[in-house]
Amino acid sequence: MRHFIYLLSILSIVSCSESKKKTEETLQEKAMRIHEKIITIDTHNDININNFTDSINYTQRLETQINLPKMDEGGLDVTWLIVYTGQDSLTEKGYAKAEKNAISKFDAIHRLCEDIAPNDIELALNSKDVRRIHASGKKVAMIGVENAYPMGTDLANFKKYYDLGARYISLSHNGHSQFSDSNTGEKDNVWLHNGLSKLGQGAVKEMNRLGIIVDVSHPSKEAMKQMITLSKAPIIASHSSARALCDHSRNLDDEQLKLMKKNGGVVQTVAFSSYLNTEKDEAYNAYIKTILKKVADSMGLEWYSREQFPSLTDAQKEAFIKNYPKVKKIGISIADKSPDAPPMVDVSDFVDHIDYMVDLIGIDHVGISSDFDGGGGIKGWSDASETFNVTLELVKRGYTEEEIAKLWGENLLRVLDEVEAIAKTMQTS
Repeated sequence: MRHFIYLLSILSIVSCSESKKKTEETLQEKAMRIHEKIITIDTHNDININNFTDSINYTQRLETQINLPKMDEGGLDVTWLIVYTGQDSLTEKGYAKAEKNAISKFDAIHRLCEDIAPNDIELALNSKDVRRIHASGKKVAMIGVENAYPMGTDLANFKKYYDLGARYISLSHNGHSQFSDSNTGEKDNVWLHNGLSKLGQGAVKEMNRLGIIVDVSHPSKEAMKQMITLSKAPIIASHSSARALCDHSRNLDDEQLKLMKKNGGVVQTVAFSSYLNTEKDEAYNAYIKTILKKVADSMGLEWYSREQFPSLTDAQKEAFIKNYPKVKKIGISIADKSPDAPPMVDVSDFVDHIDYMVDLIGIDHVGISSDFDGGGGIKGWSDASETFNVTLELVKRGYTEEEIAKLWGENLLRVLDEVEAIAKTMQTS
């Protein structure tokens, strides 16, 4: 009898195990079906112009977090490539140098889409382009501008950048620009404009007229509130998360999130570890810091801390940015094998922010971004090749196909359409 009961117990355990396995496989299959069907859009990926040449480019599986092979592997359909320029002095000399940098990045993106890989990726200017290009089997590129600083004081430059393909623009970055205060002002409570300057107010109106989305991820809270008041069109936060879960000035607090809903805009949740869980991020970075330095030393590379970065020369910054991905990859691999390593910020932490914002402001106002090649990347979504893992986590949490489609791109495409329609109305009137 005991043997019979024991046998039944074994069969029961095996049956439960197989049932559980079958359930997990069903979730995997459901997630894959959804992932392959919908349009997946990542609204923030930085670029280095050195990766847009005849010999080194995105047709190759580079160390970059974004490139065409990794997009194919992960099922990422649309990448917003970013024209980013750091903050410098508010002088004509500073503006001229910044514009040279910005134009070089516009040129690089056009070169990729028109000369290097026209059969693989195409530049989209609106939602119709996105859907057409996606249906053709190509990857889609769009252009966002992170920091309007390169435009100087001439609002006509917004039309120039629009004609080059820019479809969202942030009026500041890390530092107050001629247009807007930055979130970085919270650190010392020193502000330049107490929100937007008069030039910045004019910029918001001009972006509405042209059909450029206003991006509020880097400007100060006061500047963001003023943009909401001024803008006739929906706005976005191209790469920000929920401040209630992670108290960082780059995230939006509940008041801001509710304003985004009222405006009809979208908050593109960002997979940037320190904006998702500061405690976990700091613990892990403290642990891995010495590992990265040892890896860099073993490769004969100069290595710098984040605090040192602003004081580096352009050549030092360029070399560091080039070497950072491979050093970090090796360092993480070493840490993964150590039982003493604290946990990394991961996809679960990322989707916690999506959950929070969906609960607070609704499924129609939340999206997804990575900030790849600009500091973004978490365990499970460390580069574009792992994009599917985000969809899988959303399925595990009970999101429907329609909801996942909205998060991955339909909300953003809706904003594009509304911004374009408002611009046409303003232009005709």
